[in-house]
Amino acid sequence: MTARNNGRHIQEVEQDNDELEVINGDEDIPDIVIRRLPTYARSLAYMLQGGTTTVSSSELASRIGGTAAQIRRDLSYFGEFGKQGKGYNVNYLLEQIKEILNMDRDWNCALVGIGNLGQALVHYDGFRERGFHIVAAFDRDPRRIARTQLPGIEAYPMERLAEALKEKHIAIGIIAVPAEGAQEVADELVAAGIRAILNYAPIIVQVPDSVRIRHIDPISALQSMTYYLSPNKIKAKRVR
Repeated sequence: MTARNNGRHIQEVEQDNDELEVINGDEDIPDIVIRRLPTYARSLAYMLQGGTTTVSSSELASRIGGTAAQIRRDLSYFGEFGKQGKGYNVNYLLEQIKEILNMDRDWNCALVGIGNLGQALVHYDGFRERGFHIVAAFDRDPRRIARTQLPGIEAYPMERLAEALKEKHIAIGIIAVPAEGAQEVADELVAAGIRAILNYAPIIVQVPDSVRIRHIDPISALQSMTYYLSPNKIKAKRVR
């Protein structure tokens, strides 16, 4: 079986059972593969900064904690990037992954919720450094909007959500509201045309199949580790 993606020839490859899921059913590439590509890109960028020009799949796997077979399988969805026995050209592979992920352009983002978490996200330089620009913020509390100073970002009431998203060509929504308000915010973002959402609220929100969503919950991550810290538990292997 063959398919096309981003103009590249894709060949069918053998998959592990945990890679058979294709989120939303509208693409040929498993979502889990897409989720791993940013990790590959970050590792390649670090290697390039350190002066490494070529890397084998085994060397890359040792850096990210995966396997060489997994890396070769993931990359094979998008084409041929290396030669057997010679490895990958680090710069070329990095640029190709950036193109696949649309990392070679800037993205305008909207932040919903300008409380403590929202303000911290606004001040996080990592977004801007990697091409994600929060260009508008929204909140339901007019008093918070009036008293909150966001450098270079205008804050709007939620009633102006659709208008501002269109005016500022915003493609991605970021949710930073309490759990009880997250689903309503997600619904409003979707209704306004947003098709990609990063959710920091500590709750799983539901969106249509046409919308991509990623959930970020540090508390759940911490709770999943405290299990291993109990003195009554047998020391478990670190789960990757």
